[in-house]
Amino acid sequence: MNNLRNEKLLVAFGLHLKQLRLKKGLTQEQLAYACDMELSQVYRIEKGKINVTISTLSALAVGLETSIGQLLKDF
Repeated sequence: MNNLRNEKLLVAFGLHLKQLRLKKGLTQEQLAYACDMELSQVYRIEKGKINVTISTLSALAVGLETSIGQLLKDF
């Protein structure tokens, strides 16, 4: 059966996102504000609790001042 919710992948992306956020010197709250999303959503993404949509990836890229491609690169 195909697992659309690959937990290892979600956790790996969450850690990658956290590293990018910290590299930019942002708190979760600052990133959430820049992305126009709830703080709890950023927290859950970084913890690998939720599977993000393309729209969410776009918002995260804007908040981190990067592209979706760079956001997904090397994680």
